[in-house]
Amino acid sequence: MEKRIGVVGIVVNDLENSPKVNTILHSFSNIIVGRLGIPYRERNVSVISVIVDGTSDEISSMTGKLGKLDGITVKTAITKK
Repeated sequence: MEKRIGVVGIVVNDLENSPKVNTILHSFSNIIVGRLGIPYRERNVSVISVIVDGTSDEISSMTGKLGKLDGITVKTAITKK
């Protein structure tokens, strides 16, 4: 399957689920090129940007698992080639 490059934006509204987010991201470390996490203390949220390089199935699997967590919002932008 063809690999694609993408950006995954994650907003962690429920900070108690941060360890679960980190566990999922760690389990997909083979497709993660880079990651930037910013705690936004004034709003009591964290914002994470993840650069990925993987198949559509791999990226979808990761974002699907993240999206099932309570208090987590996930959006993805993926290249077409």
